Amino acid sequence: MSKTEATTEHDVAAAGEQLSTAPKEELTGGGGGDGSGGPALGVIGWIRWFWRQLTSMRVALILLFLLSLGAIPGSLIPQNNVDELKVRSFKEAHETLAPIYDRLQLFDVYSSVWFSAIYILLFVSLIGCIVPRTWQFAGQLRGRPPAAPKRLTRLPAYTTWRTQAAPEEVREAALALLKKRRFRAHTADDAVAAEKGYLREVGNLLFHIALIVMLVAFAMGQLFKSEGGKLIVEGDGFSNTLTQYDDFKSGSLFSTDELAPFSFRLNQFTGTYETSGPQRGTPRTFEADVTYSKPGGEKKKSVIRVNEPLEIDGSKVYLISHGYAPVVTVKNGKGEVVFHGAVPLLPIDNNITSTGVIKVMDGYRDKSGKKVQLGFPAFFVPTYAGKGQGQMFSQFPGLAFPALNLSAYHGDLRVDGGLPQNVYQLDTSKMKPFKDANGDIFKKTLIPGETMTLPGGAGSITFEKEIKEWASFQISQQPGNGLALAGAIVAIAGLAGSLFIQRRRVWVRAVRGDDGVTVVEMAGLGRSESAKLPEELADLAATLYAQAPTAPDGADEGAEK
Repeated sequence: MSKTEATTEHDVAAAGEQLSTAPKEELTGGGGGDGSGGPALGVIGWIRWFWRQLTSMRVALILLFLLSLGAIPGSLIPQNNVDELKVRSFKEAHETLAPIYDRLQLFDVYSSVWFSAIYILLFVSLIGCIVPRTWQFAGQLRGRPPAAPKRLTRLPAYTTWRTQAAPEEVREAALALLKKRRFRAHTADDAVAAEKGYLREVGNLLFHIALIVMLVAFAMGQLFKSEGGKLIVEGDGFSNTLTQYDDFKSGSLFSTDELAPFSFRLNQFTGTYETSGPQRGTPRTFEADVTYSKPGGEKKKSVIRVNEPLEIDGSKVYLISHGYAPVVTVKNGKGEVVFHGAVPLLPIDNNITSTGVIKVMDGYRDKSGKKVQLGFPAFFVPTYAGKGQGQMFSQFPGLAFPALNLSAYHGDLRVDGGLPQNVYQLDTSKMKPFKDANGDIFKKTLIPGETMTLPGGAGSITFEKEIKEWASFQISQQPGNGLALAGAIVAIAGLAGSLFIQRRRVWVRAVRGDDGVTVVEMAGLGRSESAKLPEELADLAATLYAQAPTAPDGADEGAEK
């Protein structure tokens, strides 16, 4: 390459400098001490090299990809912070995989060490990348577009013509035209330098800043969140205090004092289903009619639907699931009522076949007057099928033909030992079953209104005609949701700007030739090849040409590249 060509290449490269705020790759080199000329990096040199790699956009994209990849197990594998019952069921069903998943923290993906490491590294990488780019871009905004290269013909978009107008008139007209087209322009020596498309870099920076905002929002959501569940039978209520929850989890920086004070009552749950066709049994309506209030405030009514939560003072009440709560009455041998109420049972299939336990903990005594506790394992179907076939199942989730199968135990429920117990399971280790005449466990299937009389005059249990429904609610506070939404919107806007706005520069040179006629040159340069740049330059040239037309003796001198 000749000296002139090298100078020209350097001149064009200088014209395109700072079209991007991307950090430049730096090489740390020096004598290796062994004559090889290889790099010699000390401790500080290695630290600087590692920092440059971490804060490069390439590594940031890799970390973002790893974060997305790492979130996949969290959506496919049951998580402890979402549903411990599903995690327990998964472990029971996969005895080989479960220990491996446990060691890999796949049941707690979002709080795992490896996910947190990716998260923190991405956070540091984005900050380390954005801060210098923002500073550099601010410097570009304060500066001016660089002067025109000596040889504009080397630029990708170029045109020239000769005119009788004076060079000063052409430059003034070009400056006014470019400013009118919203270019940042100024006159440098014998040319006008202009630049446009700064919003591309603004969009690029906004996109990455928005990623940081979303990461901060995610961290806030994990640290300050609260989430609890509550099963409520029709007619019962809930107050937003810690003792009212069936289960409750919160972030490490959350305080129970931050629970929003409110209460609500479940008036009625309405569920409808497709009654015919291939979609028979498919849910059509899930609605919970509630009345809620805040301290000192008026009671208000609302309807909570799936994906349509009730929002109160920053807390959201979601409708999660529902089931049936048969109303039963238990009497002792003297005919005295010792228990009466609705007992919620848990669904085990899509047709809401349900199981649970009716526990009588107080008030019952046997014939000798000894205090005894009763337990009735219950199996409920809303639409009874299988009668006479030796089995019992539900063929429809609606209450078309409800039936309740019960067996009975007496003894110690072991609820007074201070240890937590599943209310939907019966511990029979200290209990004995009632037996029928054949010596088998006493059991019976009831329809609404029927009564099962216990052997030996021990009492009875009646399946009342009233069957209530229950709804399960999730009450959550996620302080980072609004911030995450704002970050997502800004990220989309920034990405659109960085993709569709082109940053480009235009130069207009006007000099007097040897024959006294003014030679006008126009050239453009963008960050990447684009068909729009030549089109835009042609439009600018046509407008400027109208003010400085071709000289009569140079009509055939024009050339366009």
